[in-house]
Amino acid sequence: MDYKKLNFKCGLEIHQQLFGKKLFCSCPVITNKTEEPDFIVKRRLRASMGEMGKIDEAAKFEQSKNKEFIYESYNDCDCLVDLDCEPIHGINEDALNAAFEVSLLLNAQVVDEIHVMRKVVVDGSNVSGFQRTMLIAIDGFIETTQGKVGIATICLEEEAAKKINENEDSVTYRLDRLGVPLIEIATTPDIRDEGHAKEVASTIGMILRSTGKVLRGIGTIREDINLSIKNFPRIELKGFQDLRSIPVVIEKEIERQLKEKPLKGEVRKVNVDNTTSFLRPMPGASRMYPETDHPSILISKDKLKKIVLSELISEKILKLEKKFNLRKTVAQEVLENNLDLDSLSKKYKNLEPKVIADVILEIPKEIKTRFNIDPKSESLEKVLENLNNGKISKNAIVDILVAHSKGETIDFSSFKKISDKEIEIEIKKIISYNKELNPNAIMGILMKKYRGKVDGKKIFEIISKYKK
Repeated sequence: MDYKKLNFKCGLEIHQQLFGKKLFCSCPVITNKTEEPDFIVKRRLRASMGEMGKIDEAAKFEQSKNKEFIYESYNDCDCLVDLDCEPIHGINEDALNAAFEVSLLLNAQVVDEIHVMRKVVVDGSNVSGFQRTMLIAIDGFIETTQGKVGIATICLEEEAAKKINENEDSVTYRLDRLGVPLIEIATTPDIRDEGHAKEVASTIGMILRSTGKVLRGIGTIREDINLSIKNFPRIELKGFQDLRSIPVVIEKEIERQLKEKPLKGEVRKVNVDNTTSFLRPMPGASRMYPETDHPSILISKDKLKKIVLSELISEKILKLEKKFNLRKTVAQEVLENNLDLDSLSKKYKNLEPKVIADVILEIPKEIKTRFNIDPKSESLEKVLENLNNGKISKNAIVDILVAHSKGETIDFSSFKKISDKEIEIEIKKIISYNKELNPNAIMGILMKKYRGKVDGKKIFEIISKYKK
């Protein structure tokens, strides 16, 4: 697909939940409740006019469905603020500071004064009929393999309630998620193609995780895509949770537009099969109006100077690569698993750090894939100990771990490493019997005879001394 010829324009909206407390009350962030609710509330909502005195088209569309909304609530994480029966409290300062940190890491300019706004939403996902949001920063950027991508805006807002069930007459929501602090990052339309979109989403996600202030797991981060092609209106695609699906969805959406030739912009839902379906009309500016229950927030330079910026995960990975001579993927796993290679290198002084990382992180994955077995931690320690003492070869690791995980008693002497001198004697013997054998043939004979007791690389080095 020729994205340049299509005049492809694309931007992302990233929505990331923060942990701690909800944005405008003291309720703790406890999402993904599954038990029976403590109480249920039922409501019907109507669209209100925005600041310009008009009702938003998307809000009109949702109101026309005339559905009843059922809210499942819990005593430990929901309160009267969530039920819109009490004015909001002061803003969560921890969430606000997290938004400042993210803004600075994205090279954005924090605004001088923050105004809490109400955004009309009457699909039932907000009990009040609106979502509170505020602009935190503008004009940032990130570096990518295809140049800079601008960050247009960074907002802090309330997360919506989670939809549990829907039928023709009603929609059921769960309120544990309502009010959770949510950072919204919107890029400029600088994304060049489908792969670039995935890279941008991945980079922003990495920066968010670097702060250590975000929730992790399914549903805690979501991506929306705004895209357009030549002679067609902008379309917004909602519902991404898996970055791997982004390129496929973009390609399928462009194919759909070229076939159906839409004349009006709209919001579309991303389906399980990566196709899209109509969700609602494109919203406009008329759905916004000021929040009267919270004062504006003045931001001083001194306040921003106190924000401590976290080291980016990408920088930590690069340091691990260089310090321990690791592959990038292994360095990333070392970081994600909090593997203390400094301490382990001191404990196993005769082993290279990359060997230690392979034994603890990579080889168990290989065994899981090949044998559907999860090696025990004590097995890994035993292997590292014998490897460090030169009693076994790296080639024996898989056989030992598989046997030990099956409950077999391991005789480590049977895996005793063959010395270089013994290998050299055996090579000379083989060559004396058949001088026509090529290096690969000799290698095959020795690997078969000393399976699990020798290092293939070392054997090949010795063979090369006698067979050029």
